[in-house]
Amino acid sequence: MADVDGLGEAASAAASSSAPAPGLSSPLGWKERLRAGLAGTGASLWFVVGLGLLYALRVPLRLCENLAAVTVFLNSLTPKFYVALTGTSSLISGLIFIFEWWYFHKHGTSFIEQVSVNHLRPLMGGTESSISEPSSSSNDRESETSRQNVSECKVWRNPLNLFRGAEYRRYTWVTGKEPLTYYDMNLSAQDHQTFFTCDTDFLRPSDTVMQKAWRERNPPARIKAAYQALELNNDCATAYVLLAEEEATTIVDAERLFKQALKAGETIYKRSQQCQHQSPQHEAQLRRDTNVLVYIKRRLAMCARKLGRIREAVKIMRDLMKEFPPLTMLNIHENLLESLLELQAYADVQAVLAKYDDISLPKSAAICYTAALLKTRTVSDKFSPETASRRGLSTAEINAVEAIHRAVEFNPHVPKYLLEMKSLILPPEHILKRGDSEAIAYAFFHLQHWKRIEGALNLLQCTWEGTFRMIPYPLEKGHLFYPYPSCTETADRELLPTFHHVSVYPKKELPFFIHFTAGLCSSTAVIALLTHQFPEIMGIFAKAEAPEIQPRTSHMGSRTQPLEPRLLPQKISEVVLRSKHQKLFLQTIHI
Repeated sequence: MADVDGLGEAASAAASSSAPAPGLSSPLGWKERLRAGLAGTGASLWFVVGLGLLYALRVPLRLCENLAAVTVFLNSLTPKFYVALTGTSSLISGLIFIFEWWYFHKHGTSFIEQVSVNHLRPLMGGTESSISEPSSSSNDRESETSRQNVSECKVWRNPLNLFRGAEYRRYTWVTGKEPLTYYDMNLSAQDHQTFFTCDTDFLRPSDTVMQKAWRERNPPARIKAAYQALELNNDCATAYVLLAEEEATTIVDAERLFKQALKAGETIYKRSQQCQHQSPQHEAQLRRDTNVLVYIKRRLAMCARKLGRIREAVKIMRDLMKEFPPLTMLNIHENLLESLLELQAYADVQAVLAKYDDISLPKSAAICYTAALLKTRTVSDKFSPETASRRGLSTAEINAVEAIHRAVEFNPHVPKYLLEMKSLILPPEHILKRGDSEAIAYAFFHLQHWKRIEGALNLLQCTWEGTFRMIPYPLEKGHLFYPYPSCTETADRELLPTFHHVSVYPKKELPFFIHFTAGLCSSTAVIALLTHQFPEIMGIFAKAEAPEIQPRTSHMGSRTQPLEPRLLPQKISEVVLRSKHQKLFLQTIHI
């Protein structure tokens, strides 16, 4: 899907050449230009009018007298007031900084900026008018990019998802942590209702009970409903599926229940095949029974893979792909790739990639990184960074590096897990392609295959960061794929548990208001500390920076001139010397 960027650019260029240029549209009239000019200079006009009114009313409002009173008040303030003022400002700005930092790390955006854009900007009339054609075309491009991001942020079912009872729940028993989020489990419930239910469930009482069971949120309630369905019909395949997924505590128990489900599912599937042409309802029932049968066989293959019977698992997967070729959306080929890599049947892996690593098919981390692994395998055992820098890269090494760059561009989160720079967790039941959830799901099962090939991780470590020099602006343009979607962080935070630190690409810069509040908090804290330690010096600075300083009187009652700025350093040194003499005098008295 994403490898057709060149064709897409050529098509868009041809379309743009045939379409009329935006700049050749009809010119605007004088009324529109006048309205646009007034809209652009409205704020400046209001500011000038406000200054004029203020100047005209300066006498009735007694502005000069009030300004003099404010000056006298500022000159009469003590250093304690400045300590309290700066300390309070530092405390408030520190609280704002802490809140901004927490909000940014949780939601990925600044709270102040979000409030300003969403609430304050509309009140201040900050809506942009689409008068010119270039601005409207840029808006169209932005909307097109947003629609593309929404389509790329589609959540997919994890083809290698674990068993809830035998794996996820055992993890919860040992660690006390929930590996699945509510959002992830809710998506699974929707999948189960789509795959395992149809409009004719009311014809069979057991299917009616199971239809309610898939909607239950409480696991014990679902298991209880499954047993009720088996009491009504001992050949209810979906009831065995639910018990195998959620009640079985080991893979062996899950496989036993899936075999019972397979026996019941094949009987129901054959019966539905005979009645499929009678009515549209029977056709819907056949589709549902087909989904149930494919799901059962696939989970049986995964049980065989986990129990070490890998060749049996490969046979089941190959038979499924031959018998039900339209069901490519289930991505059974990714299960097959992982099993073949475990058998080290690299020729068979290459044959599967030749079929599914096609320009017309959607990509995944499993396809891209498996292709990179196969090309890395041919050169990794003899690869050395020093030798490569001295003699250059061979053709095979260049192909391997390009394959790694292609894989990293598709999903830049995977190398950190393969190189064990980040800790792995249990993969979720749903993944987001090109996101952190897909990287976890891939590395969880394929890390052992990279470790098995000598030098593969070394070559990956030496070359994967070079991808980012090829695409310095990943959100604006891509090299081999579409630009990296900007919505992956939000979706991954909903799919992954809270105790996992979500990987974000590209790294977001800290918002302006975090830097601003941090600087404000630090500067006011320093000023408060200096004012507390050197009150007389800070008082001199404050009075020297005042707009007007009242003249002082001497002991004889005569008026003296205000302190000139050039005498300020001398005055400060006198105060410091006097404070030192006072401390020495107090120490002598104490002795």
